[in-house]
Amino acid sequence: MAKTALITGVTGQDGSYLSEFLLAKGYEVHGIIRRSSVDYRERIAHLEGTPHFHLHYADMSDSMSLVKLVGKVMPDEIYNLAAQSHVQVSFDAPEFTADVDAVGVLRVLEAVRTNHLEKTCKIYQASTSELYGKVEEVPQSETTPFHPYSPYAVAKLYGYWIIKEYREAYDMFCCSGILFNHESERRGETFVTRKITLAAARIAQGKQKCLYLGNLDSLRDWGYAKDYVECMWLILQHKTPEDFVIATGVQHSVREFATLAFHHAGIELRWEGQGIEEKGIVENLTPTLSSREGVKVGDVVVAVSPDFYRPTDVVNLLGDPSKAKRELGWNPQTTSFEQLVELMVTHDMKKVAADDAAAEVRKVNLAEFLEKGIDK
Repeated sequence: MAKTALITGVTGQDGSYLSEFLLAKGYEVHGIIRRSSVDYRERIAHLEGTPHFHLHYADMSDSMSLVKLVGKVMPDEIYNLAAQSHVQVSFDAPEFTADVDAVGVLRVLEAVRTNHLEKTCKIYQASTSELYGKVEEVPQSETTPFHPYSPYAVAKLYGYWIIKEYREAYDMFCCSGILFNHESERRGETFVTRKITLAAARIAQGKQKCLYLGNLDSLRDWGYAKDYVECMWLILQHKTPEDFVIATGVQHSVREFATLAFHHAGIELRWEGQGIEEKGIVENLTPTLSSREGVKVGDVVVAVSPDFYRPTDVVNLLGDPSKAKRELGWNPQTTSFEQLVELMVTHDMKKVAADDAAAEVRKVNLAEFLEKGIDK
C-alpha cells in the first residue's frame, strides 16, 4: 500500500519540492494550509487537482486543528516544515516566532500521541543551522555545541530538544534535520539570496538602480532546496531515528553570491571600500546589456545599508554533511553553488521580463477602457 505523508508548511519552498518528490515516490500527500484573506499557493498551484495530493486547513498555533487532522489523515510520515523562518522578523515578532517554531513542534508531537500513532508515524522536524549561531567550531556537525543567536534560533532549539525528548521518553521515531541555508528559484523574495538574484535581474533590465545589503562578509553554506528534500525523506527511511546535518560542506560570502548573480545577469562587478562604505560597481557589461538604458559602466549597483544589520548576527556557518553522506548515501553536491545561482538568476531574468510585459498589457487595457468610456 502507498504511504501517506502529512506536510506542514506545504506552500513554502521546501514543502512544494517535497510534495513533488513524495508524489513521484507514490505517496498519498496531504498538506496543511492556513486560512488567509490572501492566498499564497503559487508554489503548489500546479499540484492542486492532481490525484493523491490533498490540502487541509489547520494551524500550527491551534492544537485541536492538528489533533483532528492527524486523526483524519492517519499519516505514516509527518514532515514539519512550517515555521516563521525569517531571522530578522524574529527580532520584530519574537512571541509569534516562539509560538509557531517552538510550541508548534510540541503540538505536532502531541497530536500524534493523542491519536495513538506514536509507534507507527515517523516525524521529521526541519531544524536549522542557526542553532549554532555564535559558532564554537568550524565546520559544524551533529556534535557541535549550540549557541543560538536570535529569537528564531532559540525557538528552533526548543523544537530540536523536544523532538529528542519525545524520541527518548516515548520511543517515537522522530528526527531533526539540521538544514543549512538552502535556496532555489522558489525562495521567498525577502530572503537575501532571492533579493540578490531579483535585484540583479531588475538592474540588468533597467527596472532598479541599486541593491542594498547588510554584512557582505557573512559566510554561508548554500545548497539547493530541491536536493535537500531528498535528504529529509532519507532520514525517515533510516533504520534508526537520528539527527543529521544537511549541508554542502562548501562556504561562500554574501559578496561572492552577489558577484556571481550579477555575472549571470550580464554585469561584472568590482568592489571598492570596506564595511558600510563598501560598494559594488559595474566594471563591464555583456554586449547584450551594453546598449540597454538604466545601467552603465561605473554605476554603483550594490551598496551596504546599516538597516540590514541584525542586533546579533551569525557570520560563519559551514556544515559537515559527512554523516548524511556515510549513513544515508546522500550526495550534497548534486547541484553546485555556481549552478544554484545560475538557476535562480535565469528564473528571475524571465520573471522580471514577464512582469514587465504583463504591466504593459495592463496599461494598454486601461488606456482602451478610458478611451471608450465607462458607459460604453
